[in-house]
Amino acid sequence: MENNSKKEVWLRGPVPGIPPLLQPVAHTILQAREEVNALMVDFPEIFLWVKPSGMASPAFHLQHLAGVLDRLFTYARGETLSESQFAYLSAEGKEPEKQCSVNSLVERFNRQVDLSIEQLSQTSESVLTETRGVGRAQIPSTVIGLLMHAAEHVMRHVGQLLVTVRLLNH
Repeated sequence: MENNSKKEVWLRGPVPGIPPLLQPVAHTILQAREEVNALMVDFPEIFLWVKPSGMASPAFHLQHLAGVLDRLFTYARGETLSESQFAYLSAEGKEPEKQCSVNSLVERFNRQVDLSIEQLSQTSESVLTETRGVGRAQIPSTVIGLLMHAAEHVMRHVGQLLVTVRLLNH
């Protein structure tokens, strides 16, 4: 029998403590974490801010992965973004004055995944269709819409990160 840890997350069964309707969100976010962590092992720091052929840099994708989870899960809680969240959003893709590393960016993403999984575990299925406002304009969405978009958006950027990293490593 195949080692369970070699299967994709969604094939390993339910994530403990996560409501059944939120399992796909948890599976996707946890799969993204595994893929990012494996992809970024031994990635050369010198390439972190490189934008091959004008594509976004690996650093941008790593920053954006954490930021998207933070922002969309904030909206799902029915909250507006804080000034620090707006500042983080504004800084995504801009090389900071002080050095940041591959490991620090991956760890920030990992922490945000942990916070997201914790929030999922505390989200009642009874609120999934409740309306939540997005952005300063408070564009209407739902809790489930925000959580599903967070998962798919993260996975979209994982795919883009994979292509960029492979291109830079060759």
